[in-house]
Amino acid sequence: MILSSLLALSPLDGRYARHIQALIPFFSEFALIRYRVLVEVEYLIALSDLGLKNCPPLPRDARENLKNWALSLDESDGQKVKHIEKEINHDVKSVEYLVKEKLVSEGLLAWKEFVHFGLTSQDINNTAIPLSLKECHELVLKPALEELISAIRQKGSDWKEVPMLARTHGQPATPTRFGKEFLVFAERLERQLELLEQIPFMTKFGGATGGFNAHVVAYPHTDWMGFGDEFIKSLGLERARFTTQIEHYDCLAAYWDGLARINTILIDFCRDVWQYISMDYLTQKITSGEVGSSAMPHKVNPIDFENAEGNLGIANALFRHFSEKLPISRLQRDLSDSTVLRNIGVPLGHSLVAFQSVHKGLGKITINLKALEEDLNKHPEVIAEAIQTILRREGYPNPYEVLKSLSRTGHKPDLEDFRQFILRLDVSEAVKEELLRIRPDNYLGQIP
Repeated sequence: MILSSLLALSPLDGRYARHIQALIPFFSEFALIRYRVLVEVEYLIALSDLGLKNCPPLPRDARENLKNWALSLDESDGQKVKHIEKEINHDVKSVEYLVKEKLVSEGLLAWKEFVHFGLTSQDINNTAIPLSLKECHELVLKPALEELISAIRQKGSDWKEVPMLARTHGQPATPTRFGKEFLVFAERLERQLELLEQIPFMTKFGGATGGFNAHVVAYPHTDWMGFGDEFIKSLGLERARFTTQIEHYDCLAAYWDGLARINTILIDFCRDVWQYISMDYLTQKITSGEVGSSAMPHKVNPIDFENAEGNLGIANALFRHFSEKLPISRLQRDLSDSTVLRNIGVPLGHSLVAFQSVHKGLGKITINLKALEEDLNKHPEVIAEAIQTILRREGYPNPYEVLKSLSRTGHKPDLEDFRQFILRLDVSEAVKEELLRIRPDNYLGQIP
């Protein structure tokens, strides 16, 4: 195991292998074989229920045995498929032969030639792959994202009332709350996850070029379109009604774009947290035995957020290629989608590594209240907005310009300068008292 990890070409199979184990049941070569077998078996069972000539309903015990076999397929079955593929050079046909071999061994010869009946490879691929992605989304990706969003939201809640100097264009700006800045990202991610959930997992299932031609010529009085709709629905997917030989991948592209948008928000978050660490707003817990720098013993680097940023960028580069490439196919079908579909686990793997890195990084950071307070107090000029706004309310002439002359004289005003300015104003004593109560740490507005 150590040797194979050291010799792995991809870090997903080497350095990061333990972080992406949850994806193997969905996107490994064996996983693809297992999902293909499952679709072939489910299709055969559904076909047998139509009452077609020479295709009677499969006995209850036979269908249960076939389903259980498909769901619990082991690696020896996968090796059989690869051995067959070596001889015939066709991956989906190899799966068909494995299923037929299983029927023969179970004494179900009457149904043997109804395995893969009327289908083309893409009916299987374009059903197996969306099914694997849907189940991975529900069992792995969505829970990982929800856990990460919850951790970000918790930090926001914990630090919700902590005053902080905001920076727009990198310059001191109207004060904010430190926790609110984390809640911004939690809300953004929640919204995008909600949008992602609305994208259906679509399939193509309709024979060689989408019209059930072979089905109709053999059994012209059967509603094959209705059958296709119901069969795909039984798998928890949706069938595209008008297709070529392949699914058009538009919804799959939307899914990649949705994940890329989530990853982009996380890149934004990682860079902000990295900056807060560099500004001493956040400190990182020291883990005994860890080394931050090979040369500088004092360093504790924000490596989790940096690692996440790199992995998110790799994932997004692939997601964007997928969403641009997959919806394009020459005429009724070319094979350029095949290699892309075999790689969908790669950006998902890099994304999952990144989600875990951000979560780990969040567990290391603690707030430095002193640094936040000191930085805010160094910039009393941020209350100029508050003063000029109240003066506007009072009908004071040119309040913005008056405050601008105070805060942009080349001399940085302090709170005493503002106090003297307020005392000289031609306003009521009540308004002066109101203005004098404004400080950077209490000029914070509202949050939900």
